[in-house]
Amino acid sequence: MDPRTSDELRARHERLLAHLRDTASAHGHDPDRLRIVAITKTHPVAVVRSALEAGLRVLGENRVKEAEEKIAAVPEAEWHLVGHLQANKVRRALRLFPVIHSIDSEELLARVDRIASEEGVRPRLLVQVNVSGEATKAGMAPADLEVLEPPSHADLVGLMTIAPMDAGDAAARAVFAELRALRDRLAARLGIELPELSMGMSGDADAAAAEGATLVRIGTALFGPRA
Repeated sequence: MDPRTSDELRARHERLLAHLRDTASAHGHDPDRLRIVAITKTHPVAVVRSALEAGLRVLGENRVKEAEEKIAAVPEAEWHLVGHLQANKVRRALRLFPVIHSIDSEELLARVDRIASEEGVRPRLLVQVNVSGEATKAGMAPADLEVLEPPSHADLVGLMTIAPMDAGDAAARAVFAELRALRDRLAARLGIELPELSMGMSGDADAAAAEGATLVRIGTALFGPRA
């Protein structure tokens, strides 16, 4: 059976969501807060439509340019930008995505805040944190959060991170646990709710669920290998 038909996508999503929520519950987290962001990167519009027919309403893309055609075709989904956001693409991104996971510098946050005001939109933003300190990864350093201030024209709703590739369960859980601790400290300092933790992908989703992820970014486990 084609793994990208709506029936199979629905079955895969239901199985995976139930499993991840069971994992979250077993580790003391509220399972109902966990949602899957279905990552449609490289998959065609037809697959995106099948995902919507299957009940997958929260969809994610990595690049603004690739997302434009898909969002135009399936505007009723809740679209999340999960990949790196270039400064010159901020205005286009804000016209497309109500949620952006990848605010990776104070400069980008300020630019998004300013352009959101100009566009008359109020996006929900997550700050990307380079918890592991890898030179190849984007994101603010954990110490940067100590002076971070919330935007005026957008809603800061949480933090995002990416664990090292092939880290193994224990190492991934350590990264995700640190992100949760950073979120808790930032929320306490700012005196605001930061309900979202975007962490985990197909290979480390269990580790993310065990550490309290609320948004798990799943592509391959739903749609199969990318083209």
